[in-house]
Amino acid sequence: MASLEELRNERLKKVSQLRDRSIDPYPSTIKVDYSLAEIRRRLAQFKTRRTPLTLAGRVMGIRAQGNLIFFDLDDGTAQLQALARREAVGEESLAWFETVVDRGDWLAVTGSIFLTKTKEPTILAKSWQMAAKSLRPLPDKWHGLTETEERFRRRYLDSLFNEEVRARFRLRSLIIRALRAYLDEAGYLEVETPMLQSQAGGAAALPFKTHEAALDLDLYLRISPELYLKQMLIGGFPKVYELSRCFRNEGIDATHHPEFTMLEFYEAYSDAGRQRQFVERLFKYLVKRFSRGSTLNFGGEKIDFQNDFRVVSYYDLFKRYALITDPVNVNVKDLMLKAAQFGVPLPAGAAREKIFDLIYKKVCRPKLIQPTFVIDYPKAYLPLAKAESGHPELADAFQLVIAGLEIVKAFSELNDPMEQRARFLAEEKQRQAGETETQPLDEEYIEALEYGLPPAGGVGIGVDRLVMLFTDTPNIREVIYFPTLRPKS
Repeated sequence: MASLEELRNERLKKVSQLRDRSIDPYPSTIKVDYSLAEIRRRLAQFKTRRTPLTLAGRVMGIRAQGNLIFFDLDDGTAQLQALARREAVGEESLAWFETVVDRGDWLAVTGSIFLTKTKEPTILAKSWQMAAKSLRPLPDKWHGLTETEERFRRRYLDSLFNEEVRARFRLRSLIIRALRAYLDEAGYLEVETPMLQSQAGGAAALPFKTHEAALDLDLYLRISPELYLKQMLIGGFPKVYELSRCFRNEGIDATHHPEFTMLEFYEAYSDAGRQRQFVERLFKYLVKRFSRGSTLNFGGEKIDFQNDFRVVSYYDLFKRYALITDPVNVNVKDLMLKAAQFGVPLPAGAAREKIFDLIYKKVCRPKLIQPTFVIDYPKAYLPLAKAESGHPELADAFQLVIAGLEIVKAFSELNDPMEQRARFLAEEKQRQAGETETQPLDEEYIEALEYGLPPAGGVGIGVDRLVMLFTDTPNIREVIYFPTLRPKS
């Protein structure tokens, strides 16, 4: 069996053969009349067409039968069989085809559409042209590849051979388009904010650091567009949204990736309660549009979106699932013992809120299968959120959890600049005590707040997790076409 290098060298010889005949193996353009999917959709019309048409695609298989060569074209929209017959293309052209064409090449074929005896739609070639010569042979059985990381590393082959993968990323695009359309219709303005920031704020996470040479300035890749979007509310834009790439220098697991997509939107004169209603309507709209019903299947569970979403208190989840009878007053020592009972690892010097959060993610959140709004978070968790009216110890906020996935986080925006400064200073104390994921003190943002931020409700939706939900995909790297991977050694 020939090695990959030997096969590649054979194809390089064919490139030379093409050029020796003054044939460009990589022409600048090819005139194509229709996609293969359109040919299949309008087959009856094309079968009676007298004028030849030109189609193109990648050769996925070749079957020679004497003076006939059948080959399969795939242009990314559909597959179509093609036939090169000596009587139609000529003896020399057929022999040339056998000499230089390999599986994996891109070809343009001019001819007419007909049905074979087995009713297979086929283009009968009158002529053909090399559109791009492939130098590496396609793998025979990519479907059977078991090494997941290799699929991610060469995603172009993964999607080429797996229609399910292609369908997943087409659906991702449609979901993003639908999100935009829904917000546009609701009167939101799509905007863009900096990805390079002097301070990475808007969330508690470790940022990636870089350096801008011209200004000799250290900058950070954004972890959230939140603070900039709220400054746009201050600047006279009452309803804004951004679909943004965000970056967090954190571990990679089934639901976390260092580069991810967020949708964040902010509305002046709104609050967490009104945004919660908006989010529920949005999700019901998406489910109806993409599932043609009111349910989704995820991980073997049937998720029902028809009824009102459940609403539960954060601390009540600990009573029910972690068996902490008095979570409001439990001391840190007992909380650490509870974490140990559930096998929850704790970082050194973890604060009370951090321990709660880790228990919640390990023990409570996975139990929330049906759409559930979690409310009544301790205010200390969310330094950018307003306190609940009448409950100053709680944040006026919610998360939407579905199938154990946190997909939405939202709250009424804190617009008191003096309280915001105090919250930032409290975060600074936590950082000095050893907590790495805190909000930095942002003087420029506080200055903007002092010009007046109207009451507002803000929402963040994890787009990758949303796509996971709609495609019944358990790993976030399956919905990111080019996930971050360790380089091959």
